[in-house]
Amino acid sequence: MTNHSRHRFIFGHRVIGGLILCLFAFGISMPAEAQKRKKKVDEKVYLDHADELRYDEFKMPGVQIVKGKVRFHYQDTKLDCDSAYFNQSQNTFEAFGHVVMRKQGGITLTCDRAKYDSNTEYFQARKNVVLKQPGRSLYCDSLDYNKGTEYANYFGEKGGRLVTGKNTVVSKRGEYYLNTHDAHFYDDVVMTSPKYKIETPTLVYNTETEIAHVSGSSVITGKKGEVIHTNDGYYNSKTDNMELTGWSTVNTKERDIEGDHIKYNNVTGESEGNGRVKIVDKVKDRTITGDHIVYNEKSRKGNGEGNVLFVDRKNKNSLKAEYFDYTDSLAIAYGKPVVKDYSQKDTLYMHSDTIRMRSYFVDTDSMYRKVYAYHNVRVYRKDIQAVCGLAVGNSKDSCLTMYLDPIVWSGERQLLGDSIKAYMNDSTVREAFVFGRCLSVEKIRDGEHYNQIASKFMHAFFTEGKLRRSDAIGSVMTIYYPEDDKDSTLIGLNYLETDTMRMFVSPMRKMEKIWASKSKGTTYPMTQIPADKKKLPNFAWFDYMRPLDPDDIYRIVTKKDGVALKRERAIMPPPRQKIHME
Repeated sequence: MTNHSRHRFIFGHRVIGGLILCLFAFGISMPAEAQKRKKKVDEKVYLDHADELRYDEFKMPGVQIVKGKVRFHYQDTKLDCDSAYFNQSQNTFEAFGHVVMRKQGGITLTCDRAKYDSNTEYFQARKNVVLKQPGRSLYCDSLDYNKGTEYANYFGEKGGRLVTGKNTVVSKRGEYYLNTHDAHFYDDVVMTSPKYKIETPTLVYNTETEIAHVSGSSVITGKKGEVIHTNDGYYNSKTDNMELTGWSTVNTKERDIEGDHIKYNNVTGESEGNGRVKIVDKVKDRTITGDHIVYNEKSRKGNGEGNVLFVDRKNKNSLKAEYFDYTDSLAIAYGKPVVKDYSQKDTLYMHSDTIRMRSYFVDTDSMYRKVYAYHNVRVYRKDIQAVCGLAVGNSKDSCLTMYLDPIVWSGERQLLGDSIKAYMNDSTVREAFVFGRCLSVEKIRDGEHYNQIASKFMHAFFTEGKLRRSDAIGSVMTIYYPEDDKDSTLIGLNYLETDTMRMFVSPMRKMEKIWASKSKGTTYPMTQIPADKKKLPNFAWFDYMRPLDPDDIYRIVTKKDGVALKRERAIMPPPRQKIHME
């Protein structure tokens, strides 16, 4: 090397500065204190070594040419290349062949050639570009960076690949912003993380927060088999939190989720949906829909708000309400809750202020469910209707138990008592037990007279929904109107008092026979019935309270003044329940 070449040549200080600023696109920024001292730091670029230095003013006016193991250093940065052109008057710089830039802190940039114009603050790296820093690497064919706008982008036929930690993003084009540390990717974008693969037209990714934002028709596939479709969503690879805005779906092996706004985390098991939310539990064959639903796969707890509908297809029942809390074995609903049980031929509808549903022996063949309905309970099924203050339904024995002034209707018969148990067949009532202040009233076809039985305990048996036998025990009083077999006209009134009575009724509702213990009674012809003998002392007829159809269960009706029955101590007291999630 000539003596002249041994001297250090000072190049424009912006050459290496541009290279360093390019790195900042990946989240590398100078400390604020260092930036304040920027003017006091030596900003010159020094040539440390070159095998050859020459000028060719005829071919390349004003350009200095260096070749062979070229090395520069600038502050804490070193640059190596095979050769370089430097136009000091125009402040442009070009480097060729095995371009390697190293910065303290483990940051390197390699490429086949590079070009920098300090006037426009525009830096270009071309072919086999690799930018590395601890935990981050970018591989691309072409990279441009503008210091003034703090904007960088890569492009080329092969596109680029960004590796940050365990996450990788591949796309045709990419953009970087220094201040926000955001990276924008376009065209056939594929992001892979240890748990997800994201395919999207557009991706915004922050290299510090590791939050990715997808736009356009996107598919996210999880390592556990999840398949997520969305047009707008966020994914945090640090926390595995996923937030999908706009109509989105989440499909897993165990459940499907869809809604306008979904939050999902496969680590915590938490999922939350807003707007037309639907969760399908494939394992338990049940569906939950509503305006807002939260569910945790691990704790198996959830809640819903707004038009919530819980459908259990396996056990053939559903629960609808404005507010709903549930686990695999327990559910509480309030805000106009309605239970539908369609496990039998005819569907049973139940409405009350609050409904609590508890399952036992879940996931076994012995599984059964109890439903507790509190306050203003109204029940409708074609063959039976009821109202009460508290009702308990048990799917194990198809029994509905009612407390607090219960009234049950079946056909033209009304049952009153302190507590009532009704057992169902597939589509009819099988039998009923009435405990305390019992009263059975049957409206006769003429619409003016009633057959009546009052006692302390009553047991009624039904066949195909019609009363066939009735047992009354304790202080029994009866009023019965026998009919003429020829024309079904009423013959008279039979009044009977006894301690125990058993009555058998034909399918045509005619008395077949009656058995009673020691008794006393009176028979009155129809024209000689005293007015005060037509009804028992505790007679009451509450047909105006009877639910007429499934929609009528929402109607709240109270007993008219002066007809409330005298309250007695319950022979079968209602169960004491606590309304809370277990």
